[in-house]
Amino acid sequence: YTVTTNDLASLQPMGNTWLEKSQQTALAYETELELIGETAHASPLLIKKLNPDAGWPNPAPGTAVTIPAVTYPDPADKAAFAVIHLGQRYLEAFDAGTNLLAHFPCSIAAKVEKRPIGELHVIVIAPHPNYTVNPELFPESAELQAIGHKLILPPGPNNPVGVAWIGLDRPGYGMHGTPIPEQVGRTESHGCFRLANWDAEYLVKLVWIGMPVLVEP
Repeated sequence: YTVTTNDLASLQPMGNTWLEKSQQTALAYETELELIGETAHASPLLIKKLNPDAGWPNPAPGTAVTIPAVTYPDPADKAAFAVIHLGQRYLEAFDAGTNLLAHFPCSIAAKVEKRPIGELHVIVIAPHPNYTVNPELFPESAELQAIGHKLILPPGPNNPVGVAWIGLDRPGYGMHGTPIPEQVGRTESHGCFRLANWDAEYLVKLVWIGMPVLVEP
Protein backbone atom coordinates (compact mmCIF):
# COMPACT_ATOMS: atom_id res chain seq x y z
CA TYR A 1 0.00 0.00 0.00
CA THR A 2 1.28 3.49 -0.85
CA VAL A 3 0.25 6.48 1.26
CA THR A 4 -1.31 9.26 -0.84
CA THR A 5 -1.94 12.95 -0.36
CA ASN A 6 -5.67 12.19 -0.72
CA ASP A 7 -5.40 9.79 2.23
CA LEU A 8 -3.96 12.47 4.46
CA ALA A 9 -6.38 15.14 3.24
CA SER A 10 -9.34 12.91 4.18
CA LEU A 11 -8.33 12.59 7.84
CA GLN A 12 -10.26 14.49 10.51
CA PRO A 13 -9.69 14.85 14.25
CA MET A 14 -12.55 13.52 16.36
CA GLY A 15 -14.52 15.82 18.63
CA ASN A 16 -14.19 15.12 22.35
CA THR A 17 -17.90 15.45 23.14
CA TRP A 18 -21.16 14.22 21.64
CA LEU A 19 -22.04 17.79 20.71
CA GLU A 20 -18.72 18.37 18.95
CA LYS A 21 -19.09 15.13 17.01
CA SER A 22 -22.60 16.13 15.90
CA GLN A 23 -21.17 19.35 14.46
CA GLN A 24 -18.58 17.62 12.27
CA THR A 25 -19.09 17.10 8.53
CA ALA A 26 -18.06 13.44 8.85
CA LEU A 27 -16.70 11.02 11.43
CA ALA A 28 -13.74 10.12 9.23
CA TYR A 29 -10.52 8.29 10.00
CA GLU A 30 -8.34 10.23 12.43
CA THR A 31 -4.98 8.81 11.31
CA GLU A 32 -3.39 7.11 8.32
CA LEU A 33 -2.70 4.13 10.58
CA GLU A 34 -6.42 3.71 11.22
CA LEU A 35 -7.22 4.08 7.51
CA ILE A 36 -4.62 1.51 6.44
CA GLY A 37 -5.62 -0.90 9.21
CA GLU A 38 -9.23 -0.98 8.03
CA THR A 39 -8.21 -1.13 4.37
CA ALA A 40 -6.09 -4.19 5.19
CA HIS A 41 -8.65 -5.75 7.58
CA ALA A 42 -5.95 -5.73 10.23
CA SER A 43 -5.18 -4.42 13.70
CA PRO A 44 -3.17 -1.19 13.82
CA LEU A 45 -0.70 -3.09 16.02
CA LEU A 46 -0.06 -5.56 13.19
CA ILE A 47 0.40 -2.77 10.65
CA LYS A 48 2.95 -1.09 12.93
CA LYS A 49 4.75 -4.39 13.53
CA LEU A 50 5.04 -4.99 9.78
CA ASN A 51 6.25 -1.42 9.20
CA PRO A 52 8.06 -0.23 12.34
CA ASP A 53 9.87 2.65 10.64
CA ALA A 54 7.03 4.10 8.56
CA GLY A 55 6.55 7.21 10.69
CA TRP A 56 3.25 6.41 12.38
CA PRO A 57 0.54 7.48 12.86
CA ASN A 58 0.72 9.53 9.63
CA PRO A 59 3.49 8.46 7.22
CA ALA A 60 4.44 10.92 4.49
CA PRO A 61 2.83 10.69 1.03
CA GLY A 62 4.62 8.13 -1.11
CA THR A 63 5.53 5.89 1.82
CA ALA A 64 5.24 2.21 0.83
CA VAL A 65 3.57 0.11 3.53
CA THR A 66 3.43 -3.69 3.74
CA ILE A 67 -0.10 -4.93 4.49
CA PRO A 68 -1.84 -8.34 4.50
CA ALA A 69 -3.14 -9.41 1.08
CA VAL A 70 -6.81 -9.64 2.05
CA THR A 71 -9.70 -9.50 -0.42
CA TYR A 72 -13.33 -10.57 -0.27
CA PRO A 73 -14.93 -12.10 -3.37
CA ASP A 74 -18.02 -10.36 -4.69
CA PRO A 75 -21.03 -12.45 -3.60
CA ALA A 76 -22.66 -14.43 -6.39
CA ASP A 77 -26.09 -13.98 -4.80
CA LYS A 78 -27.89 -12.81 -1.68
CA ALA A 79 -27.89 -14.93 1.46
CA ALA A 80 -31.01 -16.92 2.33
CA PHE A 81 -30.60 -16.41 6.08
CA ALA A 82 -28.06 -15.57 8.78
CA VAL A 83 -27.33 -17.20 12.14
CA ILE A 84 -25.86 -15.41 15.16
CA HIS A 85 -24.23 -17.70 17.74
CA LEU A 86 -24.24 -15.81 21.03
CA GLY A 87 -22.05 -18.24 22.94
CA GLN A 88 -19.29 -18.25 20.34
CA ARG A 89 -19.82 -14.61 19.33
CA TYR A 90 -19.92 -15.03 15.59
CA LEU A 91 -22.34 -14.47 12.73
CA GLU A 92 -22.73 -16.71 9.68
CA ALA A 93 -24.64 -16.18 6.43
CA PHE A 94 -25.88 -19.08 4.29
CA ASP A 95 -27.42 -19.55 0.87
CA ALA A 96 -30.62 -21.52 0.23
CA GLY A 97 -28.60 -24.74 0.04
CA THR A 98 -27.09 -24.01 3.48
CA ASN A 99 -23.68 -23.35 1.95
CA LEU A 100 -21.65 -20.98 4.10
CA LEU A 101 -21.24 -17.56 2.47
CA ALA A 102 -19.68 -15.59 5.33
CA HIS A 103 -18.37 -16.09 8.86
CA PHE A 104 -17.71 -12.99 10.97
CA PRO A 105 -16.82 -12.45 14.65
CA CYS A 106 -19.27 -10.17 16.45
CA SER A 107 -19.86 -8.51 19.80
CA ILE A 108 -23.10 -9.06 21.68
CA ALA A 109 -25.06 -7.37 24.47
CA ALA A 110 -23.33 -7.08 27.83
CA LYS A 111 -26.57 -7.87 29.68
CA VAL A 112 -28.06 -11.34 29.16
CA GLU A 113 -31.62 -9.97 29.18
CA LYS A 114 -30.76 -7.82 26.14
CA ARG A 115 -29.70 -10.81 24.04
CA PRO A 116 -32.72 -11.81 21.93
CA ILE A 117 -33.16 -15.51 21.17
CA GLY A 118 -35.16 -16.70 18.17
CA GLU A 119 -35.96 -15.51 14.67
CA LEU A 120 -35.61 -11.85 13.75
CA HIS A 121 -35.88 -10.22 10.32
CA VAL A 122 -34.03 -7.49 8.45
CA ILE A 123 -36.16 -4.34 8.07
CA VAL A 124 -33.55 -1.65 7.25
CA ILE A 125 -30.35 -1.71 5.17
CA ALA A 126 -28.36 1.52 5.46
CA PRO A 127 -24.80 1.83 4.14
CA HIS A 128 -22.89 4.82 5.56
CA PRO A 129 -25.62 5.79 8.05
CA ASN A 130 -25.83 8.73 10.37
CA TYR A 131 -26.49 7.97 14.03
CA THR A 132 -29.09 9.36 16.41
CA VAL A 133 -27.80 9.78 19.95
CA ASN A 134 -30.73 9.46 22.35
CA PRO A 135 -30.01 10.68 25.91
CA GLU A 136 -32.51 8.11 27.24
CA LEU A 137 -30.20 5.31 26.08
CA PHE A 138 -27.11 6.84 27.70
CA PRO A 139 -28.12 7.64 31.29
CA GLU A 140 -24.45 7.43 32.29
CA SER A 141 -23.58 10.45 30.09
CA ALA A 142 -23.78 13.68 32.10
CA GLU A 143 -23.29 15.64 28.88
CA LEU A 144 -26.30 14.09 27.12
CA GLN A 145 -28.48 14.41 30.20
CA ALA A 146 -27.62 18.12 30.33
CA ILE A 147 -28.34 18.59 26.61
CA GLY A 148 -31.70 16.86 27.02
CA HIS A 149 -32.44 16.16 23.36
CA LYS A 150 -31.31 13.87 20.56
CA LEU A 151 -28.24 14.62 18.45
CA ILE A 152 -27.52 13.42 14.91
CA LEU A 153 -23.96 12.27 14.24
CA PRO A 154 -22.73 12.31 10.62
CA PRO A 155 -21.65 9.19 8.68
CA GLY A 156 -18.13 7.85 8.63
CA PRO A 157 -16.04 4.90 9.84
CA ASN A 158 -15.85 6.45 13.32
CA ASN A 159 -19.63 6.76 13.58
CA PRO A 160 -20.83 4.65 16.56
CA VAL A 161 -22.40 2.14 14.12
CA GLY A 162 -19.51 2.32 11.68
CA VAL A 163 -20.06 2.15 7.94
CA ALA A 164 -23.29 0.10 7.89
CA TRP A 165 -26.54 -0.38 9.81
CA ILE A 166 -28.77 -3.42 9.20
CA GLY A 167 -31.87 -2.90 11.32
CA LEU A 168 -33.86 -5.81 12.74
CA ASP A 169 -37.53 -6.13 13.65
CA ARG A 170 -36.92 -5.63 17.35
CA PRO A 171 -36.81 -1.92 18.29
CA GLY A 172 -33.26 -0.65 18.65
CA TYR A 173 -31.60 -3.86 17.47
CA GLY A 174 -29.40 -4.28 14.43
CA MET A 175 -26.16 -5.57 12.95
CA HIS A 176 -23.61 -2.83 12.37
CA GLY A 177 -19.99 -1.74 12.13
CA THR A 178 -17.84 -0.12 14.79
CA PRO A 179 -15.19 2.59 15.14
CA ILE A 180 -12.93 0.12 17.00
CA PRO A 181 -12.96 -3.09 14.92
CA GLU A 182 -10.01 -4.64 16.76
CA GLN A 183 -12.26 -5.02 19.82
CA VAL A 184 -15.03 -6.95 18.04
CA GLY A 185 -15.78 -10.19 19.85
CA ARG A 186 -13.89 -9.00 22.93
CA THR A 187 -16.21 -6.27 24.17
CA GLU A 188 -19.95 -6.22 24.74
CA SER A 189 -22.50 -3.78 23.30
CA HIS A 190 -25.69 -2.16 24.58
CA GLY A 191 -27.65 -4.82 22.68
CA CYS A 192 -26.77 -4.80 18.98
CA PHE A 193 -24.55 -7.18 17.05
CA ARG A 194 -21.33 -5.33 16.32
CA LEU A 195 -19.02 -6.29 13.44
CA ALA A 196 -15.75 -4.98 12.06
CA ASN A 197 -16.50 -2.26 9.51
CA TRP A 198 -15.24 -4.33 6.59
CA ASP A 199 -17.44 -7.28 7.61
CA ALA A 200 -20.51 -5.06 8.09
CA GLU A 201 -19.88 -3.56 4.65
CA TYR A 202 -19.74 -7.02 3.09
CA LEU A 203 -22.84 -8.19 4.98
CA VAL A 204 -24.80 -5.32 3.39
CA LYS A 205 -24.18 -7.01 0.02
CA LEU A 206 -25.70 -10.28 1.27
CA VAL A 207 -28.83 -9.21 3.15
CA TRP A 208 -32.30 -8.23 1.93
CA ILE A 209 -35.43 -6.78 3.49
CA GLY A 210 -37.32 -9.56 5.25
CA MET A 211 -34.32 -11.89 5.47
CA PRO A 212 -34.45 -14.17 8.54
CA VAL A 213 -31.75 -13.78 11.18
CA LEU A 214 -31.70 -16.65 13.67
CA VAL A 215 -30.22 -15.83 17.07
CA GLU A 216 -29.02 -18.92 18.93
CA PRO A 217 -27.66 -19.27 22.48
